[in-house]
Amino acid sequence: MLTAWGDSTEEEEVVVALMARSDTESDDEPLNSLAQLKDKVYGLSKAKLKELLFTLMDECDSLNSENCMLKDVCAELKKDTRELEHENKILKSETELDLKNLVLHGDLDKIKETLSLKEEAFGADLTKLENESLGLKQKVETLIVENNKLLEKLKQVELDLAANRH
Repeated sequence: MLTAWGDSTEEEEVVVALMARSDTESDDEPLNSLAQLKDKVYGLSKAKLKELLFTLMDECDSLNSENCMLKDVCAELKKDTRELEHENKILKSETELDLKNLVLHGDLDKIKETLSLKEEAFGADLTKLENESLGLKQKVETLIVENNKLLEKLKQVELDLAANRH
C-alpha cells in the first residue's frame, strides 16, 4: 500500500498524516511540517502502523456513519423546511384574506354609519313633511268649509236673483 518514502504520492502523504494524527493528538509538541511527520511515522513499527491504519479505518467508518446521520438529519430538515414554506404560504394567504376581510368590515361599518345618518335625515325630513302635510290638510279642510259656505251663498244669491226676476 505505501511506497517507499521518497516515492510517496500526495494521497499517501495525506493517509500517513491522518494515521499519525491520533498519535500526535496525544503529543504535547506540534508537528510543523510533513517532513517531521514522515520522520515520526518512519520510526514506528509495522504493528504500530497497522494499529494506526485500523484506527484510521475505524475513524473513517465513524465519520462515514456520522455523515450518513447528518445526511438523514439534513433530509429531515429539508422536508421540515418545505412543510414550513407550505404552511407559510397558507398563512400568507390567510393573512391576505384577513386583511381583505378587515377592509371589507371597515367599508361595511362606513356604509352602516352612512345609512344611519341617511335614516336620521330621512326621519327628520319625514317628520317635517308630515307636519307640512298636517298643516296643508287643515288648510284644505278650512278651504273646503269656506268653499261650502261660498257655495251656499251662491245658491242663496241665485235663488234671490231668480226670485227677483219673477
